[in-house]
Amino acid sequence: MASHDATLELEYETASRARTVAESVAREVGEIDDDRSRTTIDRDETLVRVEIVAADVVALRAALNTWFSLIDVAERTADVGSAIVPDGDRPT
Repeated sequence: MASHDATLELEYETASRARTVAESVAREVGEIDDDRSRTTIDRDETLVRVEIVAADVVALRAALNTWFSLIDVAERTADVGSAIVPDGDRPT
């Protein structure tokens, strides 16, 4: 299937923020995947990596749009949460 692919690498200021975003969007892996595209997500400290493989460029574009939207929502939600409870005050 993998004739087209893209890797998104997102660097965050803290490992806590990276974990929050990664865990938030990782719930959608498998739910969004279909016979035209597949996505994996992993995190290493402050780096979140989203890898997308797609059968064609249209499927790749659609997957990228979806994942960018999901990540944006996760980041904005994390911002709201941080305004209420700063990262340094969160239990680990």
